[in-house]
Amino acid sequence: MHDSNYTPTRRGFLGLALGAGALGVAGTATPARARVRTSAKILILGAGAAGAALANRLTERLDGAAITLVDGRKEHWYQPGFSLIAAGLKPASYSVSQTTDWLPKGVTLKQDWAANIDPESRKVALQGGEVLSYDYLIVATGLTLDHDAIEGFSLDMVGKNGIGALYAGPEYAARTWAAASQFIDGGGVGLFTRPATEMKCAGAPLKHTFLIDDLARKAGTRGKMDVRYMANNKSLFGVPIVAEKVRMLFGDRGIGADYAHVLTSLDAGAKRATFNTPEGAVERAYDYIHVIPPQRAPDVVRQSGLSWADKWEDQGWVEVDKATLRHNRYPEVFALGDVAGVPKGKTAASVKWQVPVVEEHLVAQIAGDTTDAAYNGYTSCPLITQVGRAMLIEFDYNNNLTPSFPGIIAPLEELWISWLMKEVALKATYNAMLRGKA
Repeated sequence: MHDSNYTPTRRGFLGLALGAGALGVAGTATPARARVRTSAKILILGAGAAGAALANRLTERLDGAAITLVDGRKEHWYQPGFSLIAAGLKPASYSVSQTTDWLPKGVTLKQDWAANIDPESRKVALQGGEVLSYDYLIVATGLTLDHDAIEGFSLDMVGKNGIGALYAGPEYAARTWAAASQFIDGGGVGLFTRPATEMKCAGAPLKHTFLIDDLARKAGTRGKMDVRYMANNKSLFGVPIVAEKVRMLFGDRGIGADYAHVLTSLDAGAKRATFNTPEGAVERAYDYIHVIPPQRAPDVVRQSGLSWADKWEDQGWVEVDKATLRHNRYPEVFALGDVAGVPKGKTAASVKWQVPVVEEHLVAQIAGDTTDAAYNGYTSCPLITQVGRAMLIEFDYNNNLTPSFPGIIAPLEELWISWLMKEVALKATYNAMLRGKA
């Protein structure tokens, strides 16, 4: 058995930030190990953060493997930058590179989308008609933003009539800033929403709320605003101690919280939104609304038979063991990143800790060995609370805070160093992760 402990302790996703000169190479780079000879066909669905990082690591560990990635999007999006773009702090180009920039030599990229996954025959059909067989499958497709679930909403509305939607991509994040900046200038009622489904980076709705509030204060217009956060349930964050801290900060800053309000429809012309609540449908007027739609696994995954049957039924996340990320019914299948059906883990920080675990189990399986590598649910959220200040929130499956720098960075304090990690250091660390070096 290989003794591989990838449970993060003192070094979390942002641990490289304190050694700014060595962000790309320090930290958790894989030490040199003997390569495993194999002719296995490894198919990775998705060439985003998880898929690219795993492909880079596998090329270092395997000799002779045929590694193929399937992804129809030519651009790679640095999604942690969307919140900064939507607050006017970065241009849209900040989050855009090319998918091929991050892929190692020796792998094959199919610039197409998967149309059908058949885990029984171990085949994946692409939209262009090609059928790929595999020995091992890694599902790293990311998730789908279900904008159609919000009646009356469409993406062409973003940036106009007080409507923002930063999750939809770099350009939409920039359009969101166009609408948000008008709100900052003109004031009125701002509604900041959060869906009832699982979602990527659950701190992002809070970041946008805090940033627009702070930018209005700096502009001297906050007094003209009613800023309201529309929580999907009775809590402001999934980790109770963090939820309480956010509640206190909201109170200090005059941000209202409306609990158990889930956006269902928009009347853009009338600037009215309808929310589902325990008391029934509630209509609210707004001058600015930030829309984050329900989030689900892509249709091709939901129709594959790989999803959980007894939980997240409406969302379709892949049924994997939460520690190994191996499928519970198909041992040659793994899932990574947003699409994985685990209790936590839809952040880039989670991907950083998930990828080495899947790498270890996959290589061990190919070699006829086993490993105790386990993912403990580690998630990191640099929760921006104002321009120049953030809280470095790190936690695991059990909602335990897991600070990377105990005694140095207090996780529930608004600190400049935590902001620096998000605004400056995080991207370099992320890029190192894509290369398989962090």
